[in-house]
Amino acid sequence: MNLNEQQRRAYLEAIGIDVWLPRGETDEEVDVQDETAAIATDDLDWLALRAAVSACTRCTLHETRTQTVFGVGDPNADWMFIGEAPGAEEDRRGEPFVGRSGKLLDQMLAAVGQSRQSVFIANIIKCRPPHNRDPAPEEASSCRAYLERQIALVNPRIIVAVGKIAAQNLLGTDAPVGRMRGKRHSVGNVPLVVTYHPAYLLRSPSQKRKSWEDLCLARSIVREAQA
Repeated sequence: MNLNEQQRRAYLEAIGIDVWLPRGETDEEVDVQDETAAIATDDLDWLALRAAVSACTRCTLHETRTQTVFGVGDPNADWMFIGEAPGAEEDRRGEPFVGRSGKLLDQMLAAVGQSRQSVFIANIIKCRPPHNRDPAPEEASSCRAYLERQIALVNPRIIVAVGKIAAQNLLGTDAPVGRMRGKRHSVGNVPLVVTYHPAYLLRSPSQKRKSWEDLCLARSIVREAQA
């Protein structure tokens, strides 16, 4: 396997091997290079990106995480679902959308002929915020390059932003979900649809029909792209 220098450093850091820089570099130069390595993800393949996320210390969430939650599913999926952040169970298992919310998401996927294995599921941030609080803006910003690289690698036909935090971060807005859903948005050249988070739907089951409408909109966009 041929690795460039950035990929090599990501692998070594992920398995706990110190990365030494050539003698003569100043502390300031080391800091600048480390920061660049953390955010320059354009050349990373899936394996190197996963290693970089696993070793990430760009924000304070690494101090309290059990493990990072990278994402699951088909790396070549037409559908990509993006939530906000891992919860306690996700932090323990290393997989997004598990527990009751995950089961409801699985049912939502099945309703449009998809499954956890046929889509790709990720979060805005890869570490659990303490007490399941909302991610801070600087935490989301620290993780943004990783998410953007995941989107680029998957190259989906549709992104479904699941919940307020995910949608607001992806679209750069503070609008409520009710105002964002039902429309076709985009991230770069990828169409995006906003829907409610499964946790919200468990508390407000009367809104499930609206989420079904959102998924139908997403499905129509995918079919349009496939035509």
